[in-house]
Amino acid sequence: MAGSVSGEMIVRRPFDPVVHDLDPNFHLTKFSDLKGLGCKIPQDALNRILEPLREQDKSQLEAEQAHFQYVVPSPRIGIGMDACITPIRHGGLSLVQTSSILYTLLDDPYMMGKVACSAVLSNMYAMGVTECDNMLMLLAVSQKMTDKERDVVLPLAMSGFKDCAEEAGTSVNGGQTVVNPWMLIGGVATSICQPNEYIMPDNAMVGDVLVMTKPLGTQVAANAYQWLDVPEKWNRIKLVVSEDDVRKACQRAMYSMVRLNRIAALLMHKYNAHGATDIGGYGLLGHASRLASIQKNDVGFVIHNLPIIAKMAAVSKACGNMFGLLQGQAAETSGGLLISLPREQAAAFCKDIEKQEGYQAWIVGIVEKGARTARVIDKPRVIEVPAKDKDGELW
Repeated sequence: MAGSVSGEMIVRRPFDPVVHDLDPNFHLTKFSDLKGLGCKIPQDALNRILEPLREQDKSQLEAEQAHFQYVVPSPRIGIGMDACITPIRHGGLSLVQTSSILYTLLDDPYMMGKVACSAVLSNMYAMGVTECDNMLMLLAVSQKMTDKERDVVLPLAMSGFKDCAEEAGTSVNGGQTVVNPWMLIGGVATSICQPNEYIMPDNAMVGDVLVMTKPLGTQVAANAYQWLDVPEKWNRIKLVVSEDDVRKACQRAMYSMVRLNRIAALLMHKYNAHGATDIGGYGLLGHASRLASIQKNDVGFVIHNLPIIAKMAAVSKACGNMFGLLQGQAAETSGGLLISLPREQAAAFCKDIEKQEGYQAWIVGIVEKGARTARVIDKPRVIEVPAKDKDGELW
């Protein structure tokens, strides 16, 4: 399996269960019945559930302000955003912490471990935090697995998670493993930060532009790949995409998901970002809407452009738009950052990230005066990523 990372070609063979003395028909994805938005509590319901906790957050902040009186307390971000920022008892420092957990969407346990770790860290990178002090790993092993399957899958998934953490300059020290009807993998990331090490997400201004650092379409690609073995579903899309197209799209999605948003987080500081979120299970529009809702200024986000993994827009249309990809509603896994940047800084940000990583970023929308909402225009411009196939290269 080939992929391009920082301009270099890497090769990883597809996971072969036979090599590990497993049944040739073993698929890790069969141990997760839920996919995409089916994995998530609906966003409106979640907001209702979280409201009492947010009220507690508000009361706690008011109590802190009264306690500190003339001393301005450190900023606090609580329930509902990518990571929480909590002032700690040691002056001037804050605890930045986040968690994430995923159902399996790849058949390769090692790569699934890397994707899960990348997704956890992405929440922290959305806050501009680039250094993680510690990670915990969370694993739920499917009770449907045989002992042999468990003993093969777990070490591989754990190795992938650990290797990704090391790439991020951190380590895994602790966690929990349980038995569950489905396999799940995720973790917790923690950092102790000074104020200059994080970027509050609520400072978007009228005139900013919205930049995105990874293409959409990861869940569509993962589903299309699984449909290669399901004739009634494959027949729905085979007129718009070939088997080779689907395999390549899945590889692109996989390598996009394991790519860390760490460079993007570093560049948020350099180019004066006004806030960001990472794109995950609620899709581009869901996460953009949540980011818009917490802004201090009266702004609205309008998204005009959708960078999408090549051929996946056509697949989504062929499925009767069941994913909602062109409306920004398709679930993503370990997606890119959506960043509010000053208009005059955005092009330099995109150029810099491509120079450092070898990957594009895109200006996808604008920040205008509004009521703290987000929307995707009726006919957004679809940007195929990559625009042109190159032999032997993913991007």
